[in-house]
Amino acid sequence: MSQHHRQSQSRVLSSSPVDTTSVGFCPTFKKFKRKDDECRAFVKKVIMSRFFKIIMISTVTSNGFFMALWTSYEIRYRLFRLLELSEIFFVSICTSELSMKLYVDPINYWKNGYNVLDVIVMIIMLLPYTVRELMGRQFSYVHIADGMQSLRILKLIGYSRGIRTLIIAVGQTVYTVASVLLLLFLLMYIFAILGFCLFGSADKGDHDNWGNLAAAFFTLFSLATVDGWTDLQKQLDNREFALSRAFTIIFILLASFIFLNMFVGVMIMHTEDSIKKFERELMLERQVTLMGEKQVILQRQQEEISRLMHIQENADCKSFSELVENFKKTLHHTDPMVLDDFGTSLPFIDIYFSTLDYQDTTVHKLQELYYEIVHVLGLMLEDLPQEKPQSLEKVEEK
Repeated sequence: MSQHHRQSQSRVLSSSPVDTTSVGFCPTFKKFKRKDDECRAFVKKVIMSRFFKIIMISTVTSNGFFMALWTSYEIRYRLFRLLELSEIFFVSICTSELSMKLYVDPINYWKNGYNVLDVIVMIIMLLPYTVRELMGRQFSYVHIADGMQSLRILKLIGYSRGIRTLIIAVGQTVYTVASVLLLLFLLMYIFAILGFCLFGSADKGDHDNWGNLAAAFFTLFSLATVDGWTDLQKQLDNREFALSRAFTIIFILLASFIFLNMFVGVMIMHTEDSIKKFERELMLERQVTLMGEKQVILQRQQEEISRLMHIQENADCKSFSELVENFKKTLHHTDPMVLDDFGTSLPFIDIYFSTLDYQDTTVHKLQELYYEIVHVLGLMLEDLPQEKPQSLEKVEEK
């Protein structure tokens, strides 16, 4: 396989949005050479298999279903044994998965943020049992540990590439969304002070909604989400505040129609970019897979041609034509005949296969060069000044 294909395979690997874990526990572990390569390869093959992923997805989904049944006291009482067995099965499967992944690569395992998320889910999973053993079953906060078991469903993230794409999109919008929220907070701060001064007076003011800064912030949040704003405005109208309607309309226009829509627009833009990038990665993966399969086929054919050439050298025939003639003598009148022309020469076929290999690499490099030229030309066109239409130039001359 050519060097370009190996580089393409390295670029296909998708990055995790939470890859912030440590590089390794100890540098000396990297120097340690293990002697169980065959067993590790087998376990890694099992983990990466499609069947194993289906088992994990089915296990997590079924456990989420049983947790939904667990919220009903009547069903919990009737199906207590079934729920208990499903819990034991789920914990066993997740523990086995964690052990297998740590066995394959105990150092690089921690470089993947989704693996760290699985470890956190495992700790949360064992938390209720630990609390009950240490603090007793009557511990007042044990229900919090039980409620945190809903985080088990997060194990599906590691097996769903679509969900990971959305998480990447959300992670890319952190700084932009933070800026939008900061502007919204400043707007609400200004209007909260203004609302307190206009509608929170001590004698005739609306003390429930505008009596202090905290109440004013909560009221403005309701106005920003356009939730019950008519009732809030009606309370201000009953007290006959002159500027109440202008205050409400201006704030809703700024907060709801501008800032919140800006927030949604930023999320949509980054989500579309992430989806397009995801589709490009899938296309590149398919291309690399096809090229790899093609390389395997070409290599197998080259080996077969080399074997035939070796047989020809060791045979009594001095040339390929004599080999074909001897082969014709073994055929019946109904068998297809082998044509002795330039295309059936074994050296020609060997050179042809090698040429195909180099041709694919050259075409791919030419495509990359073409895209680079188009990109540079596009940047140059953006920098060029736009010419005015001829009609406008004639009008200016007149």
